[in-house]
Amino acid sequence: MPVSLLVPPRGDTRLARLATELTGSGALCPPLDRLVSAVEPDDDRRPRIVERAGIEAIGALARAGLVGAVPLCRGNPSYPRRLSTLPDPPIVLWTRGDQTVLEAPAVAIVGSRRAATTSLLLARTLARDLAAAGLVVVSGLAMGVDTAAHEGALEGGGRTVAVLGAGVDVVYPRKNGGLVHRIVRSGCVVSELPPGTPPLPRHFPLRNRIISGLSLAVVVVEAAERSGSLITARLALEQGRDVLAVPGGVLSGCHRGCHALIKDGAGLVENAADVLAALGWSAVPSRNEDRPATGVLAAMKSGVPVTVDELVARTGRQAPALLAELGRLEIEGAVIRTGAGLFVRVDGPVTS
Repeated sequence: MPVSLLVPPRGDTRLARLATELTGSGALCPPLDRLVSAVEPDDDRRPRIVERAGIEAIGALARAGLVGAVPLCRGNPSYPRRLSTLPDPPIVLWTRGDQTVLEAPAVAIVGSRRAATTSLLLARTLARDLAAAGLVVVSGLAMGVDTAAHEGALEGGGRTVAVLGAGVDVVYPRKNGGLVHRIVRSGCVVSELPPGTPPLPRHFPLRNRIISGLSLAVVVVEAAERSGSLITARLALEQGRDVLAVPGGVLSGCHRGCHALIKDGAGLVENAADVLAALGWSAVPSRNEDRPATGVLAAMKSGVPVTVDELVARTGRQAPALLAELGRLEIEGAVIRTGAGLFVRVDGPVTS
């Protein structure tokens, strides 16, 4: 395989744009010497650059093999089509896990690394319910909202994609090592950076274009005025993706970024049903859809655990809508979720 297809842009999207320009509408990258000639005017330095790139490519492939990572080059049939449409797609996307997940309909959930407990719960609930509705959840593995989104998707029995600001063999933050292994089992961990690349600050804004690029929509949960999540939202708009935001309290200033997005036209999100509606996403019709809908709380007895399937049978509503409603009730404290996936109503019985 040509060396040029094994050396990603090291976080510098200029090479990705240049590769696109040099190949026109074609998907494959130009030979490495053409790339080097375009960025290095010194004839004497070019051979050394090509030699070093070849050595780095061999090392990257060796490190990739240790963790079972596979590089997807532009032009490979498995390269994600949504990324191919970007003006600066990764020359190489290094992957760990199931590559087919990258083609599935997906929604990104991003937000603050230091989010409030209520925001973390909402992010987790959104991800869980969207995953249960059949959508892949994409995020960046950072602490806070990102971690909550990945965990929620897995709790919902769904799949999630983590886009890293480091090599796919470098877990950052380290405490998410267990989470990475769980993601790889059913989803995918990806990066445009070669294996072994450390998590440098400049990598994270660049990886945001991949988060939004893989997704149909981006949901921002708790973002301050200068939050990095707003970079992802801006990139999503440039890429023609939907941008949605969760509102919050006005006193702390932690939600100003979300409020600014909503003022500028972003869709307001309170639960997964809002996201599904924005996407026009239709779940599989329920066998009970001809029955009149019943309120969730009215179908539950206080203190008695119940499954989602039981609620579907009692209410005649579809599971995704029920999960979205249960998530909202969980946030409000009217319902709690047990470790066995059961829901328990904690207030008094409905009398009307």
